[in-house]
Amino acid sequence: MKIVSHNEELLRDAHSRIPQSSSRTSLSSCNKLIRFEDISAAAFKIQCGVQKTPCMHSRLSKQYGMDIYLKKEFLQYTGSVKERGVLYLLTSLPQDQQKKGVIVSSDSNFSMAVAYHASELHIPVFVIMSTSTSPAKVKMCREYGAMVISYGTTTKDSQTHARRLAQENGYLYLEEEDSAVYLSGLGTVGLEVYEQVPKLDAVIFPAGGHCGLLAGSAAALKHLNPHVSVIGVESESFPVLQQSLKAGHPIEDQACSNHHFYGDVSGLCFGNNSLQLTGKLVDKVVAVREEDILISMLRLLEYERATIDAEGAIGLAALVAGKLPELKGKRVAVVICSGNLELHLLQQCIARALTLDNRVCRFSLVLSDCPGDISKLLEILAREEARVLDIKQEHTFVTSELFTVEVTCTVETRDKIHTAQLRNALLERYPTAAWTER
Repeated sequence: MKIVSHNEELLRDAHSRIPQSSSRTSLSSCNKLIRFEDISAAAFKIQCGVQKTPCMHSRLSKQYGMDIYLKKEFLQYTGSVKERGVLYLLTSLPQDQQKKGVIVSSDSNFSMAVAYHASELHIPVFVIMSTSTSPAKVKMCREYGAMVISYGTTTKDSQTHARRLAQENGYLYLEEEDSAVYLSGLGTVGLEVYEQVPKLDAVIFPAGGHCGLLAGSAAALKHLNPHVSVIGVESESFPVLQQSLKAGHPIEDQACSNHHFYGDVSGLCFGNNSLQLTGKLVDKVVAVREEDILISMLRLLEYERATIDAEGAIGLAALVAGKLPELKGKRVAVVICSGNLELHLLQQCIARALTLDNRVCRFSLVLSDCPGDISKLLEILAREEARVLDIKQEHTFVTSELFTVEVTCTVETRDKIHTAQLRNALLERYPTAAWTER
């Protein structure tokens, strides 16, 4: 957590008061690594403000050969685990600062959590968003009770404006980082998982640029049982945590900043506290492909009836991709930390996932332009129990002989085996049929 203020000491961690200056101050440089007592204190203080989300046995267990329990943090009011750290932070502020108010400058899950909980605590809250922010997020933030101001065309513009407003009006500028207070709040997830799943063997968390949940929860879990494996999962596209652990200090990957699909997993916001805790307590960090994340989102939608974003699905993606074979036959909890998938992405993600899962396929073939030929094709598809999603005919630009029609079909099948059966049946009748590779 990064804090900007004037002349006040704003937060205490478990050991000492944190000094403030007139310039931007990083709390992570002031705090010691969190203790189990800090997390327990956070759990007591926020118990009435956030949900104790269920950690339920999943029907996916049989499919992946292990007992899978899903910690459903997407059921928090704002759809994100970030509420835990934010609420503990806000309730730790001095009364005079609570009266002045707080200000944030992004459209992330963190900002949404600040908007909601500050309003609930009757703390004036201002959210500065760039003009490129989706209208849905602006609307949601206002409904949570925040004063939303659109400023600038980029995130950097809105951040600069927010800092200026903080200095001029005495607001507290908040930006997600890794103070002991914030990590302790996030670490309460580890406490709950350990309590809810007996004889736990491993817990899987999202990692990447935002590894506060991983680090804080690892501190709780390893204190309760050092034999529980704690595993972080990040994207292969920008493995910033693995690179930072190898280098021994936080490394920023500019290519991953503000990635609209990955959301809060992309970019860099962890500091030395999170990195030290991760290096000391986390047993393993693995990376997964975008394709695995999409299929994970599809599995959660089908088996759990949950619309989950990339950050929430990335932990399960490690099991989907077979990255953790050592967990076969074990009891594993997976933290589903976020469910804020924007509607314009939902259709694209599901359509792509069905294709990757070999359940939607496309083929084209050339038929004679005679009555009944297309009917025969449809009869084959019906016999093979394939569902036709789309069918198109092209006469004008067909390059083969006259009086032919090129037909392109998109069909839905049950699984990879069903797709192979359909392909064989079509090639037997139409040897020149061409399949569009995914």
